This record gives sequence, structure tokens and C-alpha cells, in this order.
Amino acid sequence: MTQTSKTLGVILAGGASQRFQSSDPGGSGHDKFLAPFGTTTLLGHIIDRAAVQVDLLLLNVNGDPARVEDYGLDIIADQTLDQGPLAGLMAALTWAEQKGYDHVVSFSADCPFFPLDYRTRLEAAVQDQKTLIAIASSSHRPHPVMGLFPVSLQRDLAEYLKSGNRRVMQWVERHAYKKVVWDDKERDPFFNINTRAELAQAEKYLTLQQRP
Repeated sequence: MTQTSKTLGVILAGGASQRFQSSDPGGSGHDKFLAPFGTTTLLGHIIDRAAVQVDLLLLNVNGDPARVEDYGLDIIADQTLDQGPLAGLMAALTWAEQKGYDHVVSFSADCPFFPLDYRTRLEAAVQDQKTLIAIASSSHRPHPVMGLFPVSLQRDLAEYLKSGNRRVMQWVERHAYKKVVWDDKERDPFFNINTRAELAQAEKYLTLQQRP
């Protein structure tokens, strides 16, 4: 990766939030990323945290785009549905290639506490020119949806998805990659929200984070 490389940011919010909805059958039925969080929504919080790390930020979301237009981001949808987060990454890599970007850094729409040095540490991991992909790792496990990906892998990913595969880590492992480890013993910086109980837990983390 060179000093002149251009990196595009994308928030991956293309999922159906099925686990979130099933955790509270009597809930509102709204998208998980539109759930209230702090003084905004989960998506609003993630946008605030991601936007300061990239020059341009896209939002990958499926369905009616009107529900997220007020956030002011360019919106891209999956080219093929039911292929998981890799479909969102594929859409971002395709967009990035058309616009002349070299890399895409991804932000998961259910991970509100990713570090503010997230992009810079991922980029540092691929400076040796031999590593193609850098992914986040914490609590002794990788988070392959949170990573930095070269646009040059767009066609490889297209073939992978065309073959019927959708496992993110399996695709990452096909290439030279590094895990960038964050070791935070107080709170996992890549804590992700799948249920309403985990959303409530994240709210508690947020409150503690904001204390003076």
C-alpha cells in the first residue's frame, strides 16, 4: 500500500436483522441499525465514529433507501441478495473500482465501539506490499467483516460468490492477510450487537464511556 492510496469507507448494513427481531417478538420490527442508541441511532453513532477516519463513507443497505436518506451518505445495495456481508463488500469494491479507489475499509453496522485508530492500524498492517488484507481481531477471535480490502480482489470475490460461497473468513484465508489485534481488557472494542439484550448492554458501555 502506497502513501498515495485512496481508501473508501463502507458501513455494511445489508442484513435482515433476523436475530435482533426474534429476540423481541413484540418489538417495533425496525432495522437493528435504526434502533435508538445514545443521543442518536446505532447507525448514527457508527457514522459519527467512522466518518472521521475516511475521506468518503458509503452506506450499504438493502430495501427502501428512503429510510436512511436523512443520514446524508451515498447508498449502495447488494448486487445479489442472500449472500451475507460479502455481497455488501462486493458492491463497495465495485463502486470503489469505478471511482478510482485502491482500498475499501469496512465498518459493521452492529459494532459501535470500533477504535478511532481502526483504519490507520489496518493500513499499517499492509504496508509491506505482501499482505493484501488486514482484519480486526480481539478477545482471541477474528472479525473478518471489519477489515481493509484491496479493490484488486473485486473479481476474485465475484467468482467466490458466484460459486455459492458466502463465508467471510473462508474467503479472507484464500489470500495473504494479517490480523490486527486490539487487546482491551475492560471492553471488547469489537463488541457486536445481535439481540436487544446486547443492545441494552452496549448502552451501558456507552454510558460508562461518556463519564468524565
